[in-house]
Amino acid sequence: MAATFLVNRAHAQDRASRPEEIEWTWEVRPAHVDAKLPNVLLVGDSITRNYYPEVKRQLAKIANVYLFAASTSVGDPRLLHQLAEFSKMEAVPFNVVHFNNGMHGWTYSEEEYRAAFPSYLHALHKIAPKASFIWAAITPVKVEDTPGPTNARIEARNRIAQSFVSHAGIPLDDQYALMTQHADLYEDHVHFNAAGAIVQGQQVAQFIRSSLSGR
Repeated sequence: MAATFLVNRAHAQDRASRPEEIEWTWEVRPAHVDAKLPNVLLVGDSITRNYYPEVKRQLAKIANVYLFAASTSVGDPRLLHQLAEFSKMEAVPFNVVHFNNGMHGWTYSEEEYRAAFPSYLHALHKIAPKASFIWAAITPVKVEDTPGPTNARIEARNRIAQSFVSHAGIPLDDQYALMTQHADLYEDHVHFNAAGAIVQGQQVAQFIRSSLSGR
């Protein structure tokens, strides 16, 4: 069942962007869309981009799997426009949206992250008004980097996000808890290797299959 989100109009991500040294978006669509299958959208960053291939493999002949990954953080006004542009370009109805955000944008405080999160939810609901949603917790890092990312800040953002998604009745895919059990699968300070991406993708696909079966 699609959730309805209230937007904090006083802080609707309308402040100036604070770009990182390198900014990027990564959008992937199925090479061959099967009109008989439901459409699934993964939203996130490079962590999501890494487990996308395994999710696509797991859901072969079950769903058309799309990906929108970006370095843009909750709090950055560009994110809402990027999501809208992606939706307009793809022009398909999404049945399930599995989403994450929080590994970028460390110049935005957790207070700003909290203030902007409702408008992020609203933007997702706007591009997929009939979809079921799943929130993926931000994963831990192997090596911390002040002012970010640090695991303390990641945990704080996870608590903030969870306060909103639980209120909206959105289930949690706890990727943070999952990957704390696989500290041997990092390929660098932040990302996981191919084996780690498979572990993540298998859990993501399990949540999506459950969501699709409940529709």
